[in-house]
Amino acid sequence: MDTKKTIAERVEWIKNLLKETGAKGVIYGNSGGKDCTLVGALCKMATDNVLGVIMPCSSSRNYGSDRDDALAAGEKFAIEQIEVDLTATKEAMMTALGTNLEQNHVSEYALKMSSANINPRLRMSVLYAIGQARGYLVAGTGNLCEMTMGYFTKWGDGACDFNPISDLTVPEIYALLEELDAPENIISKAPSAGLYEGQTDEQDMGVSYASITAYCRGGEVAEEDRQKIDRAYRSTAHKRRMPRYFPD
Repeated sequence: MDTKKTIAERVEWIKNLLKETGAKGVIYGNSGGKDCTLVGALCKMATDNVLGVIMPCSSSRNYGSDRDDALAAGEKFAIEQIEVDLTATKEAMMTALGTNLEQNHVSEYALKMSSANINPRLRMSVLYAIGQARGYLVAGTGNLCEMTMGYFTKWGDGACDFNPISDLTVPEIYALLEELDAPENIISKAPSAGLYEGQTDEQDMGVSYASITAYCRGGEVAEEDRQKIDRAYRSTAHKRRMPRYFPD
């Protein structure tokens, strides 16, 4: 991959998108991770009007390493950052839900994930509220590996107005970050959605990003991993399309 060329192409694409829509700028969620760091940098190269929003929610790492890395990325690429603390909001929602999540003998895992997925949905509500007030487009930050596995929250981090990195695998994301001289800690740390303590992407998915990348790019993949990715791709197809409307 020609990193300089693909960066230039994506920056030009964002510029054209802003011109076509008449949007005044771009807003994105900044978790201090690899994907949002790259999206923020690309958007900043396209327009000065870029806002990163740091949104801690329940997880202690959101208040520590995630925030530190988010601020470092914002400083590196001269992107304005604000913080909206959503922990109290999440707690209020869980209180309002009461025991309703626990009815009908749901599994412990289903209960855990239904709660965890509230976080990205709250965050997306914040981005669209501020974005609408400012006349900004909401930038998505999901990569091709995540899209393939359906490793994102429907109507949460999967929602956006545009996504400049959705065709890039994780190794390609890192290559562009290195080209842009992103903070080393962001490049070296294990990818995580930060939804709960100790979470990592690969542990959640049960398959490595290397295997998913090979799958996406037509490389050799162990049969066990191929079956896992196939199953994930099929079962999460609904996440990658708009809602069905009658009579379709």
